[in-house]
Amino acid sequence: MSDSALSNQKPNSKTQVEHGPVRRVMVGTDRSRTADEAVQWAASFADRFSAELFVVQVIVPRDPASTAFGVAERTRADAARVELVEYAHRLAKQRGHGLVVVDSDPASAIVRAAEQEAIDVLVIGNLGMAGRKEFLLGNVPNRISHNARCTVIIVNTSITGDLALNAAPLAKSHGPLAAAEPHLAGRGAQIVSIMAKHGLKELFGRPDEEGAVGRRREAKRLRAALEELGPTFSKLGQILSTRPDLLPPEYIEELASLQDQVPPMTEREVVSVMEQELGVPWEDVFESIDPSPLAAGTIGQVHRAMLVGGDRVVVKAQRPNARKEIEQDLALLEAFAEQVSRRPGLRKVIDMEAVFKLLSQSLHRELDFCEEASNIERMHEILVKYDRLAAPAVHKDFSTSRLLVMEEVQGAPVSQAPEGPARKEAARQLLESFYKQIAIDGFFHADPHPGNLMWWRDRIYFLDFGMVGTIDADLREQLMLLLLAFWQEDAGFLTDVTLMLSGSFDASNLNMADLQAEIGALMTKYRRAALAEMQIGPILQEMSEIAVRHEVPLPASLTLVGKALAQVQLATAQLDPTLDPFEVAGKFLMRALLKGIRAKLDPKALIYESQKLKVRAVRMIETIERLIGARPGQNLEVNFRANLLEDTVRRTGRRLTIGFIAAASVLAAGLTATSTAAASWVPTAFGGSAALLTLGLIIDFARHR
Repeated sequence: MSDSALSNQKPNSKTQVEHGPVRRVMVGTDRSRTADEAVQWAASFADRFSAELFVVQVIVPRDPASTAFGVAERTRADAARVELVEYAHRLAKQRGHGLVVVDSDPASAIVRAAEQEAIDVLVIGNLGMAGRKEFLLGNVPNRISHNARCTVIIVNTSITGDLALNAAPLAKSHGPLAAAEPHLAGRGAQIVSIMAKHGLKELFGRPDEEGAVGRRREAKRLRAALEELGPTFSKLGQILSTRPDLLPPEYIEELASLQDQVPPMTEREVVSVMEQELGVPWEDVFESIDPSPLAAGTIGQVHRAMLVGGDRVVVKAQRPNARKEIEQDLALLEAFAEQVSRRPGLRKVIDMEAVFKLLSQSLHRELDFCEEASNIERMHEILVKYDRLAAPAVHKDFSTSRLLVMEEVQGAPVSQAPEGPARKEAARQLLESFYKQIAIDGFFHADPHPGNLMWWRDRIYFLDFGMVGTIDADLREQLMLLLLAFWQEDAGFLTDVTLMLSGSFDASNLNMADLQAEIGALMTKYRRAALAEMQIGPILQEMSEIAVRHEVPLPASLTLVGKALAQVQLATAQLDPTLDPFEVAGKFLMRALLKGIRAKLDPKALIYESQKLKVRAVRMIETIERLIGARPGQNLEVNFRANLLEDTVRRTGRRLTIGFIAAASVLAAGLTATSTAAASWVPTAFGGSAALLTLGLIIDFARHR
């Protein structure tokens, strides 16, 4: 294990080396200006101890030695050796020695030279080694300090020298180069300037007379403006790309490309974030990291890496100023949203307050990588029953709110999965798992585009959990009904479910017949299409468009569900074009319903549900009695008395009560009939009670027609 030190000062007579007297000093150089500073430092150091000075230069070959170019390189090395010997003599007179080594690995070559010459102290500059701009442990100084068997002194030449990428390991020592935070007014002016540069009038003016061609041009300008404005606005564009109910198709398609067109972080920025989050030098954790980013997003950047133990991983590092810039832009957007909300005309076009809330929540979630790690863990639980689906493991010990270290998925794009039973089964499980995520768990991967689906070890792996969707229990139940209505081709019921999804709104001007006709036409269109064209995602998106035309408000989460299902359907159609998404949905939902029924057959659950039904029936009867004045409390007050009205109310209450009890008996008979825990007479008793109550209800109707 070598000793190492970092210095940017001249050596003095008090310098001590732990392992004994200093007789032989070696310094590495590539004859660059920064490397020469390290050589000068080493020469002064050797002079203090009257030690031998060895100056070593490594020439990295560009061509094989057997070629003509290789011979030329040997000639160049001989010439460099003569120059280096003269240079060493000028520095240390007779104590100076020059060594030139031709090797493709400068770090290993310098370590071997130090061992061969029995060097006591090896001096190396932190910049300019062999002109190589390696990443992390690929850079020469750190590799030497980890492998040399003598004392190693790394001279910090970055203070007076030019900053190079090899200085990345020292990023923590210097600290991030934080830019001064601009005032909101200054940022606001910058936003206005950029929007004007890209055509402010065309972006927010009247509809272009060229139709789709004009909209396409405007969409491109809007995308370019949002991209230039930075991460917050890029994310805003991505969110808007999931809202076909707010923007034309040309805008949706163009804004979706924002996620792949973000300028990458520099290597120094990546290293700075890593060391700040790890709290230790990066070399204590990583063996190597690929300098080329695997992906660059609006929040962070991903690199392949290898841990010290040999595990291959991917590292996601957050942009250094991402949180500061996003918080600043959110403050401006919030003020803008408040201004827009005061204008009824604009509010009818787009609910900016809702968009801002969605954007703010999404960005704050994505800024916390711990939440993404939690999303991955939750997805592991959802996928545990699917042997053809998986998600990468998370290295929790190295992950923080700004750094995420995950298992590397070493496969290929899902479209390149080999033909066979595994591929078809994976396609079915992928589609079914999304129905489960959406309709049962209420938690789903919201961005399953092909780049986030990989094939490895005969499985489909989900990647990038920065964007997930959540759905509450009521909406999940309504979505299950919606899918069942599609499966059974029931346009009338599908219309009813659509209105249920919309919640409470003013339906006085709603034309139910036209709405049902459009939904029926949509259903017919897709049920007659080829299997590969029957995509539930686009169907949901078209349903949203129909609802917008009829001024029926649908929840924004439904659009996100539609987008996710559309992306998944594209993947499954590639994997297995014969797969019927409606058949998969129908069978899955039936199994889910039967599973729910079986869960309720537990005796404790039956007793609990029966008591709930009893309480509700009693409360309903009491409410009716209060309304007609038969029980103390708030009564139904009218301006006239009519025995006929009172009799009608009492009779209606009685019929409702009998009907509820009969329905409960039928349900109880069905539940107990499929249960192995209930005695055989129990369903018979419930069925008999239901029959008698139904018969009594029929007789009552017949008597009072």
